[in-house]
Amino acid sequence: MSEEIKIPVFKNFKDKAHINKDSYEETYKFAEENPEEFWKEIGQRINWIKPYTKIKDVIWSNKNVDIKWFYDGTLNASYNCIDRHLENKGDQIAIIWEGDDPNDSLKITYKELHHRVSRFSNMLKNYGVQKGDRVTIYMPMIPEAAYAMLACSRIGAVHSVVFGGFSPDSLAGRILDCESNFLITADEGIRGGKKIPLKENSDKALEQCPKVKNVFVVKRTGGQINMKEDRDVWYHEAIESTNDNCPPEEMSAEDPLFILYTSGSTGKPKGVLHTTGGYMVYSSYTHEIIFDYHDGDIYWCTADVGWVTGHSYIIYGPLSNGATTIMFEGVPNYPTSSRFWEVCDKHNVNIFYTAPTAIRALMKEGDEPVKLTKRSSLRLLGTVGEPINPEAWMWYYNVVGESQCPIVDTWWQTETGATLISPLPGATDLKPGSATKPLPGIKPVLLNAEGEELKGKNEGNLCISDSWPGQMRTVYGDHKRFIETYFSQYNGYYFTGDGCKRDDDGYYWITGRVDDVINVSGHRMGTAEVESALVSHEKVSESAVVGYPHDIKGQGIYAYVTLNSGEEGDDETRKSLVAWVRKEIGPIASPDLIQFAPNLPKTRSGKIMRRILRKIAANDYSDLGDTSTLAEPAVVDELIESRQNKN
Repeated sequence: MSEEIKIPVFKNFKDKAHINKDSYEETYKFAEENPEEFWKEIGQRINWIKPYTKIKDVIWSNKNVDIKWFYDGTLNASYNCIDRHLENKGDQIAIIWEGDDPNDSLKITYKELHHRVSRFSNMLKNYGVQKGDRVTIYMPMIPEAAYAMLACSRIGAVHSVVFGGFSPDSLAGRILDCESNFLITADEGIRGGKKIPLKENSDKALEQCPKVKNVFVVKRTGGQINMKEDRDVWYHEAIESTNDNCPPEEMSAEDPLFILYTSGSTGKPKGVLHTTGGYMVYSSYTHEIIFDYHDGDIYWCTADVGWVTGHSYIIYGPLSNGATTIMFEGVPNYPTSSRFWEVCDKHNVNIFYTAPTAIRALMKEGDEPVKLTKRSSLRLLGTVGEPINPEAWMWYYNVVGESQCPIVDTWWQTETGATLISPLPGATDLKPGSATKPLPGIKPVLLNAEGEELKGKNEGNLCISDSWPGQMRTVYGDHKRFIETYFSQYNGYYFTGDGCKRDDDGYYWITGRVDDVINVSGHRMGTAEVESALVSHEKVSESAVVGYPHDIKGQGIYAYVTLNSGEEGDDETRKSLVAWVRKEIGPIASPDLIQFAPNLPKTRSGKIMRRILRKIAANDYSDLGDTSTLAEPAVVDELIESRQNKN
């Protein structure tokens, strides 16, 4: 049904946006026919120390992958995010920090950012951090996390940010994998009024990491911690003896900028490696065109810098464009469910970018907490992290944006560096739940299992047929795994791992991970489609659907359903949900088993751990694999206890 809903481009965007309908078609066509010319021009949006003359050298095959962009040029990422703005924007606010406590906030100008980052850089150098060294950052969402990232890139060190919610074991694994000798952390973090023992976790992790030379500790709460002599250093003390004269290191375009770990469907997390030139060009370009960023806009991406969204769309993209970017330490529902919207009012936010999981959680609380606020400064909304179901999209559009703000539903991955498929607010008519069209320079294709390209309206595996500058270059220390994971399935294509539908208008609809596709009686069905139908039922706030072994159908449909508060999970509700899905999608999509679940197992970034749900549905829960990234491990025991397939 949502394929038929189309919301035309808003007039105010049509007239003023960086890209309108006509220029999108022209630019897309030009980029398709003259990719090197197109990227040569886009590459000039950032500052180069030594300008590039070579644009692209790419080998993509299932035997060998080698990716280079702008590869004879040199630059510095920190310079592009700070120094180049000092002359004209030195007194403009670069970062607005909004603390967990609504009374805590801080505004940092570009001049102040330059001062802080330069001193942080000199501190690192004083302790022996050199170009090419890996530095692990395990921090709360405080300004020092941004200073740390930009200081690393200033001196040519490679940062590896680990989300502050990860366990000591997860932290240790990431430190060991990238052979990092330095750790930057804080005494404690604060989220939703609760303290997070970051230094204590670090101490436990470092029992496994004897090669770490120094731990730099930022004082956030003043809580009681242990400091190990000769290893641990208080940041506020070490910074005292430094000055703010730190010329940026000249980096080759293909020198590593950062490593960021993402979980694989099998094995240990993969260290996704991004390099300096291509990543900076692509994150800067996409931030400007997708969010239609103009000077003076207040821009807020609610992510954590521990995820790629925080890297590309809180730090590197916005700051390279001289934007004012908000860093938020808190959570959407603390102290109340109005918090997001109160922050929008407090800082006059124009562009707001968050995840579907946050939208669904707030939708569950009803419209009232939103309506207590004005939100009159908002002009654009965005979503990131997973496909958004049409019902949540419509709530976000109608209630949060009061039907006045377009929504950019961005599709991308840690591996892609920044967004590949997204509406452009001045160019794209919107369809709730669709990522819509590829950005200029991006060539998506749908392939069937045999690797044949599917044309027109179709459904298949989403692949990309040509490289782009922001693409990851390798899995750190394991290039073979890089080739096997992304290039071995279809020779000459990057395989995203996502299933996708393309409609009559050429719009792309992400159907979920390919391993989240169920084959029911020979029919392929994306679990996202069934979830979407369930969530559009008035009693349902969230659902997760997996396949499980079925004697007759091959795979049956197992639905985990979280009801709105006050609703009863009884047989009557079960029947009504099955009837609803039959009506919305058809009998083939009817859930065979429905388990009412007050909570679903989620990672700390809010992603549902479907691997665990598949195991429970298959009655095979003796070995659930790595559960260290779960936000609430107890949820799993509850699900096993009340599973629906005990026979």
